[in-house]
Amino acid sequence: MQMQRTILWVIFTMSLLFLWDAWQRHSGLPSLFGGQTSGQRDGAPGQDATTRAAAQPADVPQASTTIAAPAAVPTPGDAAVGAAAPNGQLSGVAAAQQPIRVRNDVMVLDIDPIGGEIHRAELLRFRDAQNQQTNVVLFNNRPGQLYSAQTGLVGPNDASFPTHRTAFTIEPGSRELAPGANELVVTMSAESGGVRLVRHYTITRGSYRVQVRNEITNVGAEPVRPTLYMQLTRDANKPAGENFFYSTFTGPVVYTDLDKFQKVDFDAIERGRQSHSKAANDGWVGIIQHYFVSAWVPTADVPREFYTRKVDANLYSTGILQPLAEIAPGASRNVEAQLWVGPQDQRTLAQIAPGLDLTVDYGWLTAIAKPLFWLLDFLHSIVLNWGWAIVLLTILVKLAFYPLQAASYRSMAKMKKVTPKLMQIRERHGSDRMKMNQAMMDLYKTEKINPLGGCLPIVVQIPVFISLYWVLLASVEMRDAPWILWIQDLAKPDPFYILPVLMAVTMFIQTKLNPTPPDPLQAKLMLFMPLIFSVMFFFFPAGLVLYWFVNNLFSIAQQWVITRRIEGKPVFGRAPA
Repeated sequence: MQMQRTILWVIFTMSLLFLWDAWQRHSGLPSLFGGQTSGQRDGAPGQDATTRAAAQPADVPQASTTIAAPAAVPTPGDAAVGAAAPNGQLSGVAAAQQPIRVRNDVMVLDIDPIGGEIHRAELLRFRDAQNQQTNVVLFNNRPGQLYSAQTGLVGPNDASFPTHRTAFTIEPGSRELAPGANELVVTMSAESGGVRLVRHYTITRGSYRVQVRNEITNVGAEPVRPTLYMQLTRDANKPAGENFFYSTFTGPVVYTDLDKFQKVDFDAIERGRQSHSKAANDGWVGIIQHYFVSAWVPTADVPREFYTRKVDANLYSTGILQPLAEIAPGASRNVEAQLWVGPQDQRTLAQIAPGLDLTVDYGWLTAIAKPLFWLLDFLHSIVLNWGWAIVLLTILVKLAFYPLQAASYRSMAKMKKVTPKLMQIRERHGSDRMKMNQAMMDLYKTEKINPLGGCLPIVVQIPVFISLYWVLLASVEMRDAPWILWIQDLAKPDPFYILPVLMAVTMFIQTKLNPTPPDPLQAKLMLFMPLIFSVMFFFFPAGLVLYWFVNNLFSIAQQWVITRRIEGKPVFGRAPA
């Protein structure tokens, strides 16, 4: 077997594999590497607050029937209840008719008085990929961009407790984090079915985390056993700006300590074939997309049930049902949870809940990718520039694999040295393939060349290089991160295509340094490879192209030195020892 053909077909097959995988994911089909991507669909029309309040609440989940509620034991949150004002309105509370807008220094949230639903979340430190004059809007209530966080109470026998379809009364107060203040609290209340629900949303300075505290009071004459639900509702449309040549997962995720991180495809929910954990005493649910995540994280060590379901045409929910202990008449109970609405910041997410940092989707190579990101982050802390951190990381990875690559280049250099003899064998036995292959094998044995010697070291490194590819593609730190001069965003393609062209030049030089395949058709194909790859990389993020460019430069230098030594030629002006 000819080593040239092996290397050629490895490169060509991997290229076709990645192109086909990109097409699969773009078309809404499962990824060849285990990821899943939902297809795009038409967005459903939006609804105003009045219509939603009166609509059939198909998106309100049913109470849990598989998890027993905790025993009715007194808790520090239980307290006697004072008299309610007429019609369930608390004294001193002003009714709000329009959504209120609250903000801290990193985000702006729109909260609807219908159910207290958070239906818009603007992230102030991230510019929109399609329009640099606006910020990223993660939650949204526009047609084709439906995405919101909802919570409320449900009970057995269709008990009419306050849900995210119930009109709430919002207390007056500050809506913007004051200078010098660390937190802002928004309080709202509603009463229905003999239960009064007072909810407190708390946002803090510099954080995308929303603390949610629900005070549930039984104002009726009979004990109640409500179930708290926390859900995220979203359409299946991919975020604007997705690239044809690469695609990332968009959809629900579920995590438990037992079953770990699980992705749930929108298409699977549509067909009713979703598979994920159903119940546990730990875990969270979320929805991820490229660079961003929203997630509900309940209090630890509390029984909960996880669900994903279709609620309307092109509209899906993922959530948690948390059964509560029985609440006696006149008693109340506090339930707390956290809602994250922001970037996939691994360090911060890891501190909020176990496994939440896994929302940075590295796929099946997470075990390799996470250490690589840690090293990249460490290098950034030194050079304070993500572009130069990529350059240093690429060099360190190349140095780590130096022995393997040196063996590969030595094998290729030997092959290049005997290429004239291989061409003679081909001319002599061109009509008899068996004799030609036997003559080539005899030559390899005489020259002590392993035909696979240049290929196997490359194959061993492929998982690491693919992992590094995903680190650079999935890390939100690359977004809006400048490198030098014209590269002002490593997450976007090079605006002037300079890096892709330079990478194509380095690939052409590498092709010239490699042995020329005896087959003329293979030789021509190898020459076209740089052009094919350069066209692909025109659309890749600049950070990825920078990595491949530096990788190629280092490989060229290494391969040139080793080849000169094998051929007995001077290296840097000196004859090899």
